[in-house]
Amino acid sequence: MPSALPSHTRTTNTQNMPSPDLKFTSLGSPRRIWSISAIHGEAEKLLDIHDTLYEKFRPGDRLVYMGNYIGYGPHPCETIDELLTFRRLLLSMPGMKTDDIVYLRGGQEEMWQKLTQLQFAQDPANTLLWMLSKGLSSTLDAYGISPHDGIVAAQEGVMSLTRWTGQIREAVRSKPGHDMFSTQLRRAAFTPEETEFPLLFVHAGINPSQSLDRQGDSFWWAGKNFNDIKIPYNPFQKVIRGFDPAHEGMHMNCVTATIDGGCGFGGTLVCAGFEPDGSVSELLEA
Repeated sequence: MPSALPSHTRTTNTQNMPSPDLKFTSLGSPRRIWSISAIHGEAEKLLDIHDTLYEKFRPGDRLVYMGNYIGYGPHPCETIDELLTFRRLLLSMPGMKTDDIVYLRGGQEEMWQKLTQLQFAQDPANTLLWMLSKGLSSTLDAYGISPHDGIVAAQEGVMSLTRWTGQIREAVRSKPGHDMFSTQLRRAAFTPEETEFPLLFVHAGINPSQSLDRQGDSFWWAGKNFNDIKIPYNPFQKVIRGFDPAHEGMHMNCVTATIDGGCGFGGTLVCAGFEPDGSVSELLEA
């Protein structure tokens, strides 16, 4: 377990820092980091947040989307379209760079990727049923793919299932930019340990006893006890997540922050503006 030290006495501890070849993103030393919680296919709420954020966003800021763009909600395709549209709008600002905008991989995106490889699963039928129960049914419907046909294909065997997953890949490719978007997802984003108050942004949780390189599925499925973390996950002074699987609302303490307002489950979409010291200077909701 990482030791807790105040920032002015913190010793150098690189064991939790990721290797440079893994899909982690350094945010550098931004003016402000805007973080948008799990969206779950609520495209209209995302549009409202974007409209407000555009008036406040400045070059030198960073924008981190916290994953779960699809799943549960009614408009996953429109959500991805809006993400791509707003990216182009922000990048038109003088001084903006492509790596100022970061998209984290959420549990929904992880399942979606696994879904396209379902024919290789040990128990594809039950795996598919589990995924459907976790929100992917609405995403399949949005792409024009029948979940029922997938269940039948899983029962028929590998060849039928391969044809069905091929339909999913074709449906994604038919939407401009959607296939490329899936390649841009990162596991976590952070401000470097050289900064005064290093911050770590994740989707749903971490395993505090493991380094970032060894988190594996913890980014997506280790959220249950996130609010119980009481000491910093060195070298980071605060860990911020955008999805709470327990749906307990926003929660912040000295070392963690949950900014999930329950979007996709009857709640709000949240955008928090984090200052370099980890404090929240602005909180937008839609």
